[in-house]
Amino acid sequence: PMPKLPDDLLDLAARVSNRGRWGDDDRRGTLNLIDPAAVLRGAAAVRDGKAFSLSLPYDADGPQTGAIPGRDNPKLEMTAINVEYTGDADGFTTNDDRFSMGVQACTHWDALSHVGYGGELYNGVPREQVTEAGAGDLGIQAYGAVASRGVLLDVARLHGVDHFDDNHPITGDELDACAAAAGLTVEPGDIVLVRTGHLHFLRIGEKDRYRMVCPGLSTKSIEWFRDHDVAAVATDTFVLECFPGEDPAALLPIHMIHLRDIGLAQGQIWNLDELAADSEADGRWECLLTATPIPLTGASGGLVAPTALK
Repeated sequence: PMPKLPDDLLDLAARVSNRGRWGDDDRRGTLNLIDPAAVLRGAAAVRDGKAFSLSLPYDADGPQTGAIPGRDNPKLEMTAINVEYTGDADGFTTNDDRFSMGVQACTHWDALSHVGYGGELYNGVPREQVTEAGAGDLGIQAYGAVASRGVLLDVARLHGVDHFDDNHPITGDELDACAAAAGLTVEPGDIVLVRTGHLHFLRIGEKDRYRMVCPGLSTKSIEWFRDHDVAAVATDTFVLECFPGEDPAALLPIHMIHLRDIGLAQGQIWNLDELAADSEADGRWECLLTATPIPLTGASGGLVAPTALK
């Protein structure tokens, strides 16, 4: 059986549930909240023509250590190297390649099929829908185009630190404080980017440290995301939620409630540092964020190279 949430978190899950909100057949969850007004808010944040990639490099030296089966760093394989199609070395030559990796191994979105409990996934989809062929219509392709106003909430900056050395739990009150410091109001359909500075550990080569002790979202932030009707949330950490978690009886409760109950798209291992440095410099903590996942039908996660425009 799937791990059960403690009773207090089950009550919370029921309060924040979006089951049926967009109809019984909905497979997009809170991404439905991105309406033209949200996209236009994002477009209005583009003033200087600056672009920032929020992805880490996809390469063999990625964040994975082999601890999670199948979640392998990208491996590139050349399938054609300087092939001379005409037989003439001075004529048309071509290179081709392919790659393999875990879909959650580097910068990614979790699909709503990624985590469930009680025998169900988002919107009452039975867990039996996920087979060797994938998750069917609850795969990452259901997200479609993802573009909205991005709001960067820099929790490390709020606390005056470069990064956290522990599993600091981030509450809704802290997110409010970050938004206030940024002079922003989080509105329905916004995509919230939560920066902790945790990429510090990847940059100094401590991959196990990056993975095993993570600052991140607290269960005391769950209602904040639901109350603000946030369309999606992404962080610079491996886990998204604080890890180890606050309650030893609950295994990754934010994954469980975000994905199964709220239907909240969530992303991990995003690189927010360059965007944060620019926002610190110009005082503007909003952007137009484009982050459409590769629509790999049936996949429980999505590779993505998000772009922030300011």
